[in-house]
Amino acid sequence: MLRLVSKRLLGLASHEFPPRPVQILPRLYHENVIDHYNNPRNVGSFDKNDPNVGTGLVGAPACGDVMKLQIKIDDESGKIVDACFKTFGCGSAIASSSVATEWVKGKSMEEVVTIKNTEIAKHLALPPVKLHCSMLAEDAIKAAVKDVEAKRAKLNGSSNAAPIEKAADA
Repeated sequence: MLRLVSKRLLGLASHEFPPRPVQILPRLYHENVIDHYNNPRNVGSFDKNDPNVGTGLVGAPACGDVMKLQIKIDDESGKIVDACFKTFGCGSAIASSSVATEWVKGKSMEEVVTIKNTEIAKHLALPPVKLHCSMLAEDAIKAAVKDVEAKRAKLNGSSNAAPIEKAADA
């Protein structure tokens, strides 16, 4: 039996049985990924020197995805009034960025840091091999919040400034 199977695989067997056609199944993205990839929301950038703008720049060296997510904070309410992104990467990374910018608008900084990559991944129905894209989006949100908090601390002369900024000032 093994000999027959190996001969069939090599094409040496007599054609007693017609060869079965190989069926290639396409890998399909969920409609939410396709929608955010084809019609990304909030693509662009803000002035990174604006004290009310936080910039999160994250990347995944393993796959080459790089994500820049920016948030703009209202001085009075402390809420995020606008968000934008620029992403170099696959469709899942672009879709994750787009979803993240939609979800952060209108929320406080305390609320947005609770957004988990699992929520983004579930919304986009990302397969396991693309979960790193939603992790990048979560990391970008947190980095943007950390950036705007560091800028505000620096402006207020607070001693809570990030150690990196203190070293840069020295």
